[in-house]
Amino acid sequence: MENLKKQQITTRAAGWLLAMGSSIGCALTATAAPITQNYIALHSKPLYASATAMPYANPKAPKGGMLSQSAVLATFDNFNTLNGKGTPAEGIGLVYDTLMSPSLDEPGIRYPLLAERVTYDPDDSSYVIYHINPKARFSNGTPVTAADVVFSFNMLLTKGAPGIKVYLAEVDKVIALNKLAVRFNFKSKDNIELPSIVGEVPIYSQKDWQGHDYERVSLRIPVGSGPYLMDNFVAGRSITYKRNPNYWAKDLPVNVGRYNFDRMRYLYFRNPDVAFEGFKAGQYFFQEENKARTWSIGYNFPAFNQKYVVKKAISNQNPVNLQAFVFNTRRPLFSDIRVRQALTYAYDYEWLNKALFYGHYDRIQSYFYNSELAATGTPSAAELKLLKPWLDKLSPIQRQGVLTNWQFPKSDASGFNRNNLLKARELLLQAGYHYQHGKLMDKSGKPFRFEILIRQDGLQRTILPFTRNLARLGIDATIRLVDAPQYMERQRTFDFDMITLATSNTISPGNEQAQYWSSVSADQEGNYNLAGIKNPAIDAMIDLIIRAPNREQLITRTRVMDRLLRAGYYLIPTYSKSKYWVAYWDMYGYTAQRPKYDLGVDYWWVDPAKEKRVMQYLQRQQK
Repeated sequence: MENLKKQQITTRAAGWLLAMGSSIGCALTATAAPITQNYIALHSKPLYASATAMPYANPKAPKGGMLSQSAVLATFDNFNTLNGKGTPAEGIGLVYDTLMSPSLDEPGIRYPLLAERVTYDPDDSSYVIYHINPKARFSNGTPVTAADVVFSFNMLLTKGAPGIKVYLAEVDKVIALNKLAVRFNFKSKDNIELPSIVGEVPIYSQKDWQGHDYERVSLRIPVGSGPYLMDNFVAGRSITYKRNPNYWAKDLPVNVGRYNFDRMRYLYFRNPDVAFEGFKAGQYFFQEENKARTWSIGYNFPAFNQKYVVKKAISNQNPVNLQAFVFNTRRPLFSDIRVRQALTYAYDYEWLNKALFYGHYDRIQSYFYNSELAATGTPSAAELKLLKPWLDKLSPIQRQGVLTNWQFPKSDASGFNRNNLLKARELLLQAGYHYQHGKLMDKSGKPFRFEILIRQDGLQRTILPFTRNLARLGIDATIRLVDAPQYMERQRTFDFDMITLATSNTISPGNEQAQYWSSVSADQEGNYNLAGIKNPAIDAMIDLIIRAPNREQLITRTRVMDRLLRAGYYLIPTYSKSKYWVAYWDMYGYTAQRPKYDLGVDYWWVDPAKEKRVMQYLQRQQK
């Protein structure tokens, strides 16, 4: 979770806070001088603390028009997306503001939104004080107060989704010091990410939630303080948000030139292929493309050929989206690392990229591929120092893997994958399996059989070559296609053998890594450790990442964790791309200076002349 924002620098000495102590009702025990400023920075200095607008914004961008796109899931039934229940609605975050807002150009920098400034002690991360902007308002006109912040965190800490509880686990108490000052006390003094983490959480209206059960699946329209209001929705089919003309924060530097669309619409389709047909017909106007086949040959329809639709590949410096097959190591079948390594050899990326992906994808060689966080080559001296205490505790396969110049198995792209399948067969025999009538059997004579759970029919095309290779090993791997609600529930309860994963990672890793890979999260239903990883060395690296004192050590520690994850064969990372593939009906504009770490669609706008041209074309097609 990286959600944050901006304004201007104000630095004050310890005397300021001590002088204010009687009015805000707290005594600080910090040993160094607390400071108050209008940003939070992890490991780097802010570039835009005194800017009037972000460099990738157009302060003169016209307001109007609509950005419409397809939803990620095929349906929805819950506007309360942080309680971990049901299927969350797309775009609901537009309704809420957070205390701080992220810079899309700087890793770990947050600028003001609901909070106009923040007080903290550089040498004591056991607390932080946020000072709420007196102008902050909910959409119904009521002020945002410290009591609303306290209510929001208490609700999430007690009734939020398991992943949220883990993410905020080190928050001890949230205290309203007065109407506009709220203090967060933390359980540790050296988790420097915690002050910024609490700044990225949506803030609820306490009054709006009176008489409502937070833990229920609900389509009750919430009251927030964000830039958009709920306009209308058809359950499971579409959601439309309208820009709030009275949005209290529209003139803050982080929001200048932002939120330019009058409407934000999300349309729901049964699957991505049906959705693309809707895009081609102009049912929605913006498409972030994730399929190489569609990107390569799908854009051959009249609107594109006549230049009413354009597509662009936009570079970024983010870790790529991690796409992978996930082994559920809670199942005895996948508890043996030799079995997981064997199945990794059966995955033939080179043939897939040649035959199905038109050479457009990269093989993911790191959990942080395409960034400075990715482990490359053999471990550096600094990495070895961190690894040394754990080497004897790792399995021989994992120990060897973390010390090598890592590369996932590579084939000759012929489609036979013979050498890798021979290695896989050897590993399976070492793990105690044997063959009977061409089928792989365990020690008790049961066949090696498992299910791959998916919710998108189009995935079968890319998974079937993998299952064919497994069949050559005598393994019966079947694909199970289920609808979105069933998929979400089975994922939530870890009711699967193998599942496909597609998730993003951050350029500033921290507490969220515990949700993905820690032993604690492995046992929490609804959390994100789908593989069920329980590895003390990985737990230790997560803890070190969270407490990294500077960017250099953060990078080193993340690279060590990357090595441990890869060599544990918990996932089979597959393929991804290092650019955003976007297609849109040619009515949108954006600045020449692109943000480094985000697509930045919040800062796009509709060009009225281009919009008129597109709408005239669509009207002609309907006649």
